[in-house]
Amino acid sequence: MPLSQNRYTLLRDMLYTAPMRLRADIFVSALLRRVFASGDFAAVEKKGAEEAGAIFIRQHFRSGLETLYAPAPQTAFDEGQAGDRLFEIRLSRSEPEAVRAMLERERKFDPDLWIVELEAEELGDMIPLAKGG
Repeated sequence: MPLSQNRYTLLRDMLYTAPMRLRADIFVSALLRRVFASGDFAAVEKKGAEEAGAIFIRQHFRSGLETLYAPAPQTAFDEGQAGDRLFEIRLSRSEPEAVRAMLERERKFDPDLWIVELEAEELGDMIPLAKGG
C-alpha cells in the first residue's frame, strides 16, 4: 500500500469515528448548574461511575409526586446521536415509593449508576429526551 494511501486511511479513520460520549460526572455537573441557574434545586443522591455511569433523574413536584427519567435504550438513538445522552420517562408523576422501588431494582442491576434529584416544576430542555420519550 503506498504511503499516501496509508495517510488517507489513517486520516479518514480519525475523522469519521463515532463521537465519544460525554462523561457522566461532567453531564451531571452541567445539569446541576443549569438547574441552579433557573432558580430551582438539585442534588446528587448517589454518585456513580465518573466516566460512564448510567444516570437516573428524579424530578420532585410540589404535589409530592415524582417523575423518573432513565437512560433511553440504544434503539432510541438516531445514527448521529451515538455519543449523546438521551433519556426516557420511566415513571410519570408517580408516588415516591414507586420511584424508590424502581431505583432499587436498577441499583441491584447496576451499582455504578447515578441518581440526581431535581426540585423543579418545569425542566424545559434541560434533559434531552429520546423521540417518543
